[in-house]
Amino acid sequence: MKARMLEIALAKENRKWWTLLAVSFGLFMIMLDNTVVNVALPSIAASFHVKTSELEWVVVGYALSFATFMLSGGKLADRYGRRLLFIVGLVIFVGASLACGLATDINFLIAARIVQGVGAAIMNPATLSIITATFPREQRGMAIGIWAGVSAMALAIGPLVGGALTEYAHWSWIFFINVPVGILGILVTRWAVDESRDTSHEQGLDVPGLVTSGLGLFALTYGLIEANNYGWTSARILTLFALAVVFLVAFVLLEQRQRLPMLDLSLFKNRTYAGANAAMLLVTLAMFGIFFFNSLFFQGILGYSPVQTGAIFLPMTVLIILVAPQAGRLSDRIGSRWLIGSGLTLLTLSLILFAQLNQDSNFWDILPALLVGGFGMALTMTPTTAAAMGSVPVDKAGVGSAVLNAFRQVGGSLGIAIMGAVVASQVHVSQKNPAFADQFTNGYHLGLYVAAAIAFSGAIVATLTIRKVRHVEPAEAAVAA
Repeated sequence: MKARMLEIALAKENRKWWTLLAVSFGLFMIMLDNTVVNVALPSIAASFHVKTSELEWVVVGYALSFATFMLSGGKLADRYGRRLLFIVGLVIFVGASLACGLATDINFLIAARIVQGVGAAIMNPATLSIITATFPREQRGMAIGIWAGVSAMALAIGPLVGGALTEYAHWSWIFFINVPVGILGILVTRWAVDESRDTSHEQGLDVPGLVTSGLGLFALTYGLIEANNYGWTSARILTLFALAVVFLVAFVLLEQRQRLPMLDLSLFKNRTYAGANAAMLLVTLAMFGIFFFNSLFFQGILGYSPVQTGAIFLPMTVLIILVAPQAGRLSDRIGSRWLIGSGLTLLTLSLILFAQLNQDSNFWDILPALLVGGFGMALTMTPTTAAAMGSVPVDKAGVGSAVLNAFRQVGGSLGIAIMGAVVASQVHVSQKNPAFADQFTNGYHLGLYVAAAIAFSGAIVATLTIRKVRHVEPAEAAVAA
């Protein structure tokens, strides 16, 4: 009898790690897609003969739809089943990836990227909520650290794979590669992951919240990206900013009054959860735009090939792979507060080091910024995720992770738009003009200093708000009662 019970316990323990592997496939695809796209941006621009502002929509369109539908994805996962929604998201993501690779013009590519973002938004909240429902509290930080490490592996190989495919095949293959990975993820998920859902209360889709948040974020981002083309004081741009304010305020007011809101504002009563989300917003606001423009700077100004550009990012991503799981384990023991504060401070330093680069810089000039940034990202992202997910009840895991990832994507899309506006404010000639390199470099430096200020403000917010949380699970509460 004891041997049988031990066998069942071991099988359950093994299945838990297979579950972690299965859901990591989803994040692997999302992060792989982000990194390969960044490296391929100059080739996409050359293929379709588009400006930087149009190129930004290839990344921002994905991030915006990701952010807009993320909260609904979390609610749907809690209601209909986290495994089911994870698989649905994977199917949409794989289909949209195929469409991206087959795109014949920039508008078709942007549209396919928007659909790809919807698939990611449905899939991604389920990954963290499955982990939260599967692993006990004392192992959750380590599991999240491994999950983040797997995604970091995609970050590591993404630029190299993307650079090689872009240089030796065609940029479309950076999207085709998602198809076999996604199919494998679907098969493993069906076998390894148990279904789970929130049965504590009624669930529903908040359509008014979805519409107002989507329109508000789109108006704000479109205004930031196109402001330099139409003029910051033009009627079009001022109207867009006004609409953004109206829709986003309406979204908050609606969520306060909805019986089943898309964004559960009560979660933000927890100071640690609110602080973790603010830190996530600020770190992505600071870093996503830099990743976008680093690829343009390395290839367009320094003259590196796509493969060389992919290789340049390798020291940073390898450090993230090595340090992120350890940061997750450390956050279990000492909490996330000082890890996040230290990580964001290192990212501030990394951005300042990037700002010292010029048209004569080489790899050894870039390396210090990459190393400091790798440590900073690893110390920031995993503990931030662990702090947020550790401060919400398990039955709120779906919406809790959705909110966190929505903040990540909102920060990313706004970061690209803000960085693009800063760079464009310094560029007044075409790319063929000899003065373009100097003007682009000046804009790149200015954007980096703005990003450094944002990252440092994130360090301050994290240290002031995040505390070590010991969340009481329902089973523990029952035992105590």
